[in-house]
Amino acid sequence: MTTYDINNITDDELKNVESDIYFCLSKLLEQIQDNYTFGQPGIQRAIIKVKEIVKRIDNSLFNHIYENNIDFIQFSFRWVNCLLLREFPINISVRLLDTYISEIGDIFTEFHPYICAVFLVHWSKYLKQMDFQQMLLFMQRFPTHNWKIQDIESILSEAFVLKNAFQSSNERR
Repeated sequence: MTTYDINNITDDELKNVESDIYFCLSKLLEQIQDNYTFGQPGIQRAIIKVKEIVKRIDNSLFNHIYENNIDFIQFSFRWVNCLLLREFPINISVRLLDTYISEIGDIFTEFHPYICAVFLVHWSKYLKQMDFQQMLLFMQRFPTHNWKIQDIESILSEAFVLKNAFQSSNERR
């Protein structure tokens, strides 16, 4: 990891960094504005999409969740609202934010639900062995504290492939 002494950075370099950060933050906030208006329609749409994706890619997990009377809003609201950043250590969160900022298109309605769904399905083997209380507790504190960049990149890659495959199949209909 490279570190810089802020005292050795020129004013022009700082202005460039500031403008880049402002651009990235503006882009991010513009896309999630719907999440923080009355009724939170952006979050509601994303949760519905997560549910649909999970049903498509792991129907047995989907059924297990519903058989245990768990509604997707009980666990995925936080994922959508906090962009999954609370689920990971800081280095993984930075990698995730990098993807959100660099992805072209409407990341939060088009790509983020796939990331959430793939993240949930990643734990399918464990979740299918749990009851209501165990699942909810597990989903509030996923064991991601030892994750490496490769782990999140695997989730991102699978989400990207699924998004492209599902969008292609929807376009053919």
